[in-house]
Amino acid sequence: MQIVYHCGVHGTDQDGLLKTLFQNRDWLSKNGIEAVSRSRHRGIFEKALGSLAGGPATREMEEMMLDAILENDNTHRVICSLPGFLGLPHRVISPNGLLETSGDKMAALANLFPNAEVEFFLALKNPATLVPYAIQNMPEKDYVRAMNGVPPETLRWGPAIQRMLRRIGDKRLVVWCHEDTPLIWPEVVRRIATMPGDVALKAGLQVLGDLLQPEGIHMIRDEMSKQERMTIATRREIFAAALQKYAITDKIEVEIDLPGWTQDLIDLMTEQYDEDVAEIAALPGVEFIAP
Repeated sequence: MQIVYHCGVHGTDQDGLLKTLFQNRDWLSKNGIEAVSRSRHRGIFEKALGSLAGGPATREMEEMMLDAILENDNTHRVICSLPGFLGLPHRVISPNGLLETSGDKMAALANLFPNAEVEFFLALKNPATLVPYAIQNMPEKDYVRAMNGVPPETLRWGPAIQRMLRRIGDKRLVVWCHEDTPLIWPEVVRRIATMPGDVALKAGLQVLGDLLQPEGIHMIRDEMSKQERMTIATRREIFAAALQKYAITDKIEVEIDLPGWTQDLIDLMTEQYDEDVAEIAALPGVEFIAP
């Protein structure tokens, strides 16, 4: 049995993965792959995590959870998607860095199915936009209380990923940047679903559809129809051209308005993010999906 956890992070998916996978349910079912809706695992995993306190589940517990969340008897690969797997938004920020407890949470998730082959998929997000998103989604939306004196520029992805790798051991970890998602979405979905490139992917333009004016989608379909042999590089070029010409500005640009934040600080955090991404992509144990 293979158990796949798509862990977000916060503000990176908005149910896009599950929506795309459900559009491809026929192929997934025929190949023993099942995407589990949040309503089917909500409460079950939380209760098990609470009772196990990070320890491994028994084989009987594994079977009980699988019986509860799965619809098909022939499933061998289970895909679960929820940004909350890594904690509530207030867990994003800590004196010890970004997502301090994420490694422990991922190890606990792996222990829900200790007899399975567990994989983790994670979209990174620029801390300069992740922090505002997390604060906006906290109950009190109190910046000073949320930061608790933590300098924003210390919230970096490099140490966070290192902590995850130490805690999950030899478990598979696949990483990409949320900012690249419009260009690489088909590859992300195929990697998670183990869907070959010669199988038609339904709803492969779903993410772009949320970002583009209707003319942009028409442009993409027209350009793709002209290609005798579509390559990943050509498709990404078409996607990039459509984004440049028809992107909905409000969906692409993020306005950041936090106390004490200057453009210089945002630029510094973005530069550090780029540095961390380059380091993470080269780490042993990380599969990085680049545009």
